[in-house]
Amino acid sequence: MEFDQFTREKKTIDLAKANVDALKYLVLFIFIFAGPYYLIWGFQLPDLDSEYLVLKAFAPLLIILVGMAVHELIHGVFFALFAPKGWQSIKFGILWKMLTPYCHCKEPLKIKHYNIALLAPLLILGIIPAIIGLIIGNILILFLGIVFSATAAGDIMIYLLIRKENPEHYVQDHPSEAGYYIFRKKESED
Repeated sequence: MEFDQFTREKKTIDLAKANVDALKYLVLFIFIFAGPYYLIWGFQLPDLDSEYLVLKAFAPLLIILVGMAVHELIHGVFFALFAPKGWQSIKFGILWKMLTPYCHCKEPLKIKHYNIALLAPLLILGIIPAIIGLIIGNILILFLGIVFSATAAGDIMIYLLIRKENPEHYVQDHPSEAGYYIFRKKESED
């Protein structure tokens, strides 16, 4: 698609602020999910008395690290689903300065499609597991759902920047910063 009839504007978020906001979102998601969990199930930590104490203690950390990679893979799957060139348009990496993994789509997508790809990890790894953990009374699943909801802070911040834009306009991931370029149709000069 040619973008001669579009204006282009850069929009980015501050990753340091996103990391601070992740803590705010963590508190918010704890309030949303752990409060009702406590009212329904009470509060009991998983049994850690066993010969596998070290493994059990580090399992959540390992799951979180793997989950961060899966988070970016989910972005990639949804970007590839909507990108005309599919997986050829997807790039994965790490912003070493902030120790932040990323998934980048190299071609513009409609904003409505970008938003789906943007929020998919929040729903799939965060909200849905937190709800499942709440319903079945599993504190580990609840905990992971809350953590993965909070780790989507940057995605939430980007969504809050773009949510009022025309969903039929186009957006392209910024190749080296947390953000995007938005393409808006130029007004005709009749």
